[in-house]
Amino acid sequence: MPPPAIHTFHVGRNSRVKYTEKHYGDGDGKGGRIMNPQTVVYLDEGASIQMETTQIRGIDSTKRDTKIICGPGAEAVVTERLLTHGDQVAESDMEIVLDGEGARGRVISRSVAQDQSSQVFYPRMVGNAACFGHVQCDSIIMGDAKIKSIPAITANCTEAQLIHEAAIGQIAGDQLLKLETLGLTPEEAEEKILEGFLA
Repeated sequence: MPPPAIHTFHVGRNSRVKYTEKHYGDGDGKGGRIMNPQTVVYLDEGASIQMETTQIRGIDSTKRDTKIICGPGAEAVVTERLLTHGDQVAESDMEIVLDGEGARGRVISRSVAQDQSSQVFYPRMVGNAACFGHVQCDSIIMGDAKIKSIPAITANCTEAQLIHEAAIGQIAGDQLLKLETLGLTPEEAEEKILEGFLA
């Protein structure tokens, strides 16, 4: 197994960072593509990071570890998009620690699991001060796929405000029908819905 790719960011006071990571693999999903990135971010007072990670098809096995530590007034916004198919396996382990007063964290996860693929998403938001955190996980499941979404929030301060939401479901039949009445084949309609969901 290849060693993980490790990214570490130290974002100074009142600095702003936008980090975009996109992975796409083409093929039948039966190769041996493995990707295990580790990302650690330290945000000083008033600093912020907008992190966007996208993995669409083609990666057979991935385990993504992300940890962000927010100082006073710091903000972390993480948007994760994932599509697995075939026998692919994907796991995302994420922790955002809101250490400073006024720190804010937001996680938005959109995923699609097709065929026999499986996904596990484990986002954790920890509030250690007067802070605000929100975790939102939305997934579409298809075929014989499996999805496990385990959002967790931990408040270690009475003034921490933390929220989590999670939803897993199929594509609604009426959405497919509407697109088919506009002339799309069932396969084209399904692809359009997935494109919009992951956009």
